[in-house]
Amino acid sequence: MVDTELADLSNNMLLGAVLLYVVAMLGYAADLAFSPRPAKARAKALVGAGAPVEASAEDAGGNGEEKAPRRDWGKFAVLLTLFGWLLHAGGVATRGMSVSRWPWGNMYEFVVAICLAAVTAYLVVLVRDKARYLGAFVMLAVVLGLGAATIWLYQAPGELVPALKSYWIAIHVSAAIVASGGFTVGFVTALLYLAAARHEEKGGTGFLDRLPKAEVLDGVSHKSIMFVFPVWTFAIISGAIWADEAWGRYWGWDPKETWSFIVFAIYAGYLHARATAGWKGRKAAVVSIVGYAALLFNLVGVNIFIQGLHSYAGV
Repeated sequence: MVDTELADLSNNMLLGAVLLYVVAMLGYAADLAFSPRPAKARAKALVGAGAPVEASAEDAGGNGEEKAPRRDWGKFAVLLTLFGWLLHAGGVATRGMSVSRWPWGNMYEFVVAICLAAVTAYLVVLVRDKARYLGAFVMLAVVLGLGAATIWLYQAPGELVPALKSYWIAIHVSAAIVASGGFTVGFVTALLYLAAARHEEKGGTGFLDRLPKAEVLDGVSHKSIMFVFPVWTFAIISGAIWADEAWGRYWGWDPKETWSFIVFAIYAGYLHARATAGWKGRKAAVVSIVGYAALLFNLVGVNIFIQGLHSYAGV
């Protein structure tokens, strides 16, 4: 039995979350566009224009003139992100309550939950690493994910198929959702690293000056992946245990199992190369991006285009 009132509330809360995320994304973009550039970036711009480096102090506002306080678009965006996260979490919770089950029984619900995990991971990185500069890019990824889920993957609330009626859905699938959200933040940061590193090599000025140094972005991406990799490993192990209970074998190289292992192998290679061979920077970023591409294929390609034992989740 579906509680239609709760189901409608869930849809409305998720719509509200998307709208708040869009405005937050614009706020983060405004924060990057209008925030003062770091002193070194200002000096580089002045030297490139033929001005003496000493002028950077005046450029920073040290000419004795009182200036109007700058609007802090970043704080505004963070506040909207928090409100959006609350609506998002409420939408996921009420979706589950409307059918009295865990709210990730199909592709639509799974993607919505991954987007929630990505926002949660961003908020953790925001507090831990003061990484507000990631906000516009993470929000863009989340809005695109929620939009794709709503337009192409939406399913009305309903009962779980018999194969998913197990307590393991709360363990195995939850771990996969958390790990996917963390990998999303690592992927976004790796892309920003490549852009920032190329910008620094060329000695250019502009928008990318407002990002931290490339090595900082590399470190944030590494920490994000390192934190959630054990969670992905646990998801694979718990999935194997569930498979033994459901199908009488731990591993059968089903397409979903195979691609989950491929994702594991790529990220394991990434972490191993950093720890032993000292891989940092561009090589590491490329490997992490390949790992995320494999994760997306495992999520979309395997579920939609390849038939297997895991095809029951629906699209």
